[in-house]
Amino acid sequence: MAPQVTTLNNGLRIISEVIPSLESVSVGVWVNVGARSEHPEINGISHLLEHMAFKGTQKRSARGIAEEIEAVGGHLNAYTSREQTAYFAKVLKDDTPLAIDILGDILQNPIFAEEELKREQGVVIQEIGQAQDTPDDIVFDYFQNVAFPDQPLGRPVLGTAKNVSSFTRDTLVSYMNQYYTPSDMVVAAAGNIDHEQLVSLTTKSFSSSITKRDVANEKARYIGGSDYRVRELEQVHVLLGFNGLSYDDKDYYALQILSVLLGGGMSSRLFQKVREELGLAYSIYSFSSSYVDGGLFGIYAGTNPDSTSQLIETICGELLDISDTISESETNRARAQLKSGLLMSLESTSTRSEQMARQLLLFGNPLSNSEIIANIDAVDTSRLVTVARRLLKNGPLTLTALGPTRNMPDYELVKQKFG
Repeated sequence: MAPQVTTLNNGLRIISEVIPSLESVSVGVWVNVGARSEHPEINGISHLLEHMAFKGTQKRSARGIAEEIEAVGGHLNAYTSREQTAYFAKVLKDDTPLAIDILGDILQNPIFAEEELKREQGVVIQEIGQAQDTPDDIVFDYFQNVAFPDQPLGRPVLGTAKNVSSFTRDTLVSYMNQYYTPSDMVVAAAGNIDHEQLVSLTTKSFSSSITKRDVANEKARYIGGSDYRVRELEQVHVLLGFNGLSYDDKDYYALQILSVLLGGGMSSRLFQKVREELGLAYSIYSFSSSYVDGGLFGIYAGTNPDSTSQLIETICGELLDISDTISESETNRARAQLKSGLLMSLESTSTRSEQMARQLLLFGNPLSNSEIIANIDAVDTSRLVTVARRLLKNGPLTLTALGPTRNMPDYELVKQKFG
C-alpha cells in the first residue's frame, strides 16, 4: 500500500505505510537537526540532547520509560547524525498507542534534571573515549574534518569532552526550543497500523505549536587535504577520498553504483585487487555519503605499516583506471547489488519508516520504490564513466591515516596523480 501523508495544523508531518500482514509496527520521530547545526562551542549538543530525552519527563522517570516499553516486549532507541536526529520504537500492533505516547512525552515534556544531566555527561564522555580507542571508527572523524575543516559538517557528532561537560540545562532547553519545532519534525510508521489512528494518536501526543525558527545551516565547503596521526597500533587505518554529491544531484544514483563497483562487495575491484590478489588488507571498501548540499566519497582500508605505500599506490591505480575500463557486466552486477540491497532492507519495517521520514525531510514527499529502481536502472556504463571522471576532478584529494604512518606517501605526490 502506498504511503499516506498528513500535515497537522502546527506543521508536523505524519507518514505511514500500512502492511496488514504484520503483527508489529515501527514508529519514530525524525528531527531535521544534527551536528552540522551546531556552532563550535556547542558541538556535541545534538547528541547529548538525544541521550537526555530518555532521562525523564514530567510523568515518567528514566527507569519508567525503559520499563514501560519493555513491559510490552517493545524496544526504544535513537541516533544522531550530521543532519538528522531520530527517536524510534518497535512494538506489537496493539501497543502502538503506548509507543507514540512515550515518543511524544520524551520530546514534548523532558525535564532535563540536573542530576541526570551530570550523569549522562559522564556517559557521553565515556562514549567519546570509546570512539577514540576504536581506530577504524575515529579515523572517519579525522577524514570528515579534513574534507570540511572549520565548519559544522567537519566536526564530530559526539562533540568533545570539554564541550559536553560544559552544557547546562538551559543550553539544552534553548537548543531544543530552537530546532525541535513541529515543521522540522516527521512522525513515520510502517507495519500493521491504520493511518487515521496514527494521525489521531500523534495529534494528541504532539500538541506543541512552537513556530519554525529561521535558522539556516552553514553551507558545505569541501576543502580536502591530509592528516596523518601516529599511534602505536598493529595496522595503519587509511581513508582516501574526494568531494561527493548531494542527495538531489543528477548523478547521485550513478555514484552509488560506482561505489558498489569499486568497493562494495567481494566481487568489487578493490576487494579483488587489494585483498584477493595482493593480500594487502583484510578490510577494504568504498562509500558515498550525501548531504543536502554536498557529499563525501571515500575508500577505507586497514593494512600492515610496511604495505602502506603499495596499498595507496594500488588504490590510486584502480581509481585512475576505472573510467576507461568499466565493462557492461560490471555495471549490471553493481546495479543488481544496489537494487537487491535496497529491496531486501525494505523487508524491515524500521528501515521503511526511516526511509519515508528521510525522504519527507529531504524532498518534501516520499519516493516510491519503483521510482528509485527506475533511477538505478537508468544508469548505464557511459553514465558511470562520466561520474567517475567527474569524481576525480571534483575538488582535491582528502587523505587521512591513523597508526604507524612512517610509510605513508607524501600527500602532494599522491594528489598530483589526479591532476
